[in-house]
Amino acid sequence: MNFGSLDEILAFAISKEKEAVQFYSRLAKEESFSGAREMFTEFAREEGKHERLLVEFKTRGTAEAVRDYPLKWIKDIKRSDFAVEIEYRPGMAYNEILMLAMKREEKALKLYNEFLRRAETAEAKKLFQVLCQEEAKHKLALETLYDDYMAKMGD
Repeated sequence: MNFGSLDEILAFAISKEKEAVQFYSRLAKEESFSGAREMFTEFAREEGKHERLLVEFKTRGTAEAVRDYPLKWIKDIKRSDFAVEIEYRPGMAYNEILMLAMKREEKALKLYNEFLRRAETAEAKKLFQVLCQEEAKHKLALETLYDDYMAKMGD
C-alpha cells in the first residue's frame, strides 16, 4: 500500500474502521447466541470509537482521548496466524465466524503497526500505538474464545 501523506493514511484507516463497525454490527444481528451477540455489539462500539479517534485526529491534528491512554503489552497467542482466510456467509458456524473475525483483527493490527512505523509526529505515533493495542486486545479476545470453543468441541 502506498500512501502519499498522513491524511491519506487516516482516510484509509477511517474507511477500514467503518467497515469493521458494519461487519460486527451485522454479526451481532445475525448471531443466535446472546453472549456472542453482545460481544459483537461491543466490538462494533469499539471500532466506532476507533473511527471517531481517527476523525478527530484528521480534523484537529490531535486526539485528546489518546493523550493519557496507558500503553501496555498485549500477548499474541498467534492463533489467527494459522487460520485460513474465509469469506463471510450467512449461517456460518460459530467457530468460522470467530476465525473470520480473528483474521480481520490480525489484518487491522498489521495495518496499524505499518502506520505506526510510518508515523512522523509524536501524536501520530501515540494514536497508532493506541489503535495497535486496541486491535491486539480484540484479536486476543477472539483467539481465546476460539480456543475455548474448540476445546469444548473436543478439538
